[in-house]
Amino acid sequence: MNRRYRKTIIAGNWKMNKTPAETRALIDELKPMVSKAKWCEVVLCVPFVDIPMAVRLLKDTRVAIGAQNLHQLDSGAYTGEVSGPMLKNAGVKYVVVGHSERRQYFGEDDALVSEKVQAALSAGLRPIVCVGETLSQRESGVTMELVAYQVKSALSGVPVARLREVVFAYEPIWAIGTGRTATAEQAGEVCNHIRTVIRKMHGARPARSVTIQYGGSMNAENAAELLAQLDVDGGLVGGASLKPKDFTAIVNASNQ
Repeated sequence: MNRRYRKTIIAGNWKMNKTPAETRALIDELKPMVSKAKWCEVVLCVPFVDIPMAVRLLKDTRVAIGAQNLHQLDSGAYTGEVSGPMLKNAGVKYVVVGHSERRQYFGEDDALVSEKVQAALSAGLRPIVCVGETLSQRESGVTMELVAYQVKSALSGVPVARLREVVFAYEPIWAIGTGRTATAEQAGEVCNHIRTVIRKMHGARPARSVTIQYGGSMNAENAAELLAQLDVDGGLVGGASLKPKDFTAIVNASNQ
């Protein structure tokens, strides 16, 4: 982490878990533990149906609410979709874009991810843009090339002045929900590469302002080691975000 130039962000991604009633119970337990986090911003990315409850319960705290997806257009005949302006009006501050599960199960490609980044920024939301490789791609030695392409595509059309509003999350797909985690060195290497790509695109000052998270099975045990890497500025946390004590331990690790 480097707090001198950029914000540390710990974001929990609940995925498709928790009803509104369960959301109340989880936040009631979590709220006193993380609402006064000093050195990082805490974000809870919850299912759409849980957003009103989460916003209401956390309105007087420093914990921000995020969504897990958005449509690339503001309105229209797109049954079942949710737009950026809708999320903004509901009290959402962040939105996950291009998660590997969206790419894998719903066919989202880099072009669509780029459109969603633009939609998020247009609505006044901060996109958390997920990039990363499969195990076979890592073993083939194309990780850096692939991640660079994903970063460049996601930032296509993003003005330099708004670059610091974009958050990147490096999520090695082979480490998501598998219990496997990239080593701290592997995570640091790719996060550094992401910053290098941004620097080559827009210069050193804008690049050092961008928050880059690690998003592959960060947990209470490995958080401190991962966050000690200079270019790892937080985490996009999956399973551990549903366990208040574990999530709090990760937040505390970022506050060291």
